[in-house]
Amino acid sequence: MSEEQKNYDGGSIQILEGLEAVRKRPAMYIGDVGVKGLHHLVYEVVDNSIDEALAGHCTDIFVTINQDDSITVKDNGRGIPIDPHPKDGRSTLEVVMTVLHAGGKFDKDSYKVSGGLHGVGVSCVNALSIMLHTEVHKDGKKYEVEFSKGAAKYPTREIGTTDYRGTIVTFKPDSEIFEELTYYYDILAKRMRELAFLNKGISITLTDLREKDEKGEYLSENFLSQDGLAGFVKYIDATREVIIPEVMCMEGERDGIPVEVAMHYNTSYAENIHSYVNNINTHEGGTHLAGFRRALTRTLKKYADESGLLAKEKVEVSGDDFREGLTAVVSVKVMEPQFEGQTKTKLGNKEVSGAVDKLVGEMLTNFLEEHPNEAKMIVQKVLLAARARVAAKKAREMVQRKGTMSSMGLPGKLSDCSETDAQVCEIFLVEGDSAGGTAKQGRDRNFQAILPLRGKILNVEKAISHKVFENEEIKNMYTALGVSVGTQEDERALNIEKLRYHKIVIMTDADVDGSHISTLILTFFFRYMRELVEKGYVYIANPPLYLVKKGTKSSYAWNDEQRDKLQFEYGGETGQGVGVQRYKGLGEMNAEQLWETTMNPEERILKQVTIDDSAEADRIFSMLMGDEVPPRRDFIERNAKYANIDA
Repeated sequence: MSEEQKNYDGGSIQILEGLEAVRKRPAMYIGDVGVKGLHHLVYEVVDNSIDEALAGHCTDIFVTINQDDSITVKDNGRGIPIDPHPKDGRSTLEVVMTVLHAGGKFDKDSYKVSGGLHGVGVSCVNALSIMLHTEVHKDGKKYEVEFSKGAAKYPTREIGTTDYRGTIVTFKPDSEIFEELTYYYDILAKRMRELAFLNKGISITLTDLREKDEKGEYLSENFLSQDGLAGFVKYIDATREVIIPEVMCMEGERDGIPVEVAMHYNTSYAENIHSYVNNINTHEGGTHLAGFRRALTRTLKKYADESGLLAKEKVEVSGDDFREGLTAVVSVKVMEPQFEGQTKTKLGNKEVSGAVDKLVGEMLTNFLEEHPNEAKMIVQKVLLAARARVAAKKAREMVQRKGTMSSMGLPGKLSDCSETDAQVCEIFLVEGDSAGGTAKQGRDRNFQAILPLRGKILNVEKAISHKVFENEEIKNMYTALGVSVGTQEDERALNIEKLRYHKIVIMTDADVDGSHISTLILTFFFRYMRELVEKGYVYIANPPLYLVKKGTKSSYAWNDEQRDKLQFEYGGETGQGVGVQRYKGLGEMNAEQLWETTMNPEERILKQVTIDDSAEADRIFSMLMGDEVPPRRDFIERNAKYANIDA
């Protein structure tokens, strides 16, 4: 027995006090220490200001990215209390900043509703910052306190007089904690826009002091929505053709729970419902979403039956049909929300379901009675969906049947791996037979499977669902992956019980066509196999763009910067005698090169596909893959890196 094992006693057990626990295990509190966690710090501070606004004490919030990548959040709320805390003796401001589970959110009189209800928000930000400075303007006086790694540098002190009221928090994340310290304007803008839609009348201004536009002004945007969720639905559906001219809005309070719903029908075939509780995006839904769906189905079916619009139809209408082509945002404010899991992505409060059901049922009934033309258009859309569902079911059954009847149930083009444990198996979806052939030769047959896809797969954004299931390449993907459609709870849900691979890698050429094929495949996964993306099973391979050689020395480069660096390293300023090979496609690599650069788990670069913001992802997919050309052109021009493309 080693000395270490022998001495396992009371002294071996660490007690992490205060914010030490946060610094030791940051991912437990903010999700991760990468880009996502870094931006989460901003959301935690902004949430405090939003809570002030929800309580009726704040109208303006200013978020600034400073030149050194520190962040300042300023609001015109009441200002965090600075008087001595009755239990602690220090100023209340210091207690709020340094003690987990300390905050006004646990006191029902201070805040009726709030987003972050675990009381760890701003103290976590403090713990993970090398510097956090708070300035409170209150009752004509100005106070400040500064911290480093969660410890106060000095007690809260008065520093002058003021005619402003509010709190200003400036913090700089700690480089010992975070892998990356650069804030992305676009990521913050998405969340600020979302918060403005969810909380109408609150002005949020985002400014980036690191960047100036053509006019010499700092990059800045103001997010303010006067029509709240109606504006949110219009924003999501901006590139879709709508069926009814106005967004249906419902707002009210039932059983002490404020409920807000906005919805719109469009000509697409997808259901896009986004739900929020106290401004938190509940990706997995919950009781509020169940209440909404139940009310929608019941009310529309009752109206359709009573109006006689379904009388001559032979097709049976189901709940899913009422949600096809529906874009909706459901937002509830709950005093004491019970989330299933720490991730706060599924609401568990049973009373919320009834409240949403009642409100939506009443208001939708009134809308249908007052707008008979729109009601008729909705019912016609539902009938189309029902007919399409029957056709799609037949097509899906053909997919399933094909899977069980063909040899071993697998597509002929699939080169499978010998391993059967899904957790270690990976499948590469490869563009074309030639690249597929190279990939088959280069792979490790034990755990890597190859499925070549012929040309560009169907754009599912524009296709009716039964056409999707009739598409040969899509049928091959279903059967190769081992997934099917239909569970006990939902006949349209993806069934992944027999999923054969936990890594699904999209591997296409590094050119325009390759990017297009990747986007088509991603659109398919987002619309029809979203669960695989949410579980983190979908990846994009990142093959190198260049091979740089001089004599016996050679290295790969994945971008122009790496290429230039290697050229300089091998050939000095002139780059004399250095050869550069540009890979336009995977087929230009031999099997060995493809293995060592793109397929070898030890060396390759894989990008995992994630969905952080489902509403924004929904909008971008419909804009990129829909019929509207101008928004797509604007997006490409805004995001493209200008280069000479040798297509």
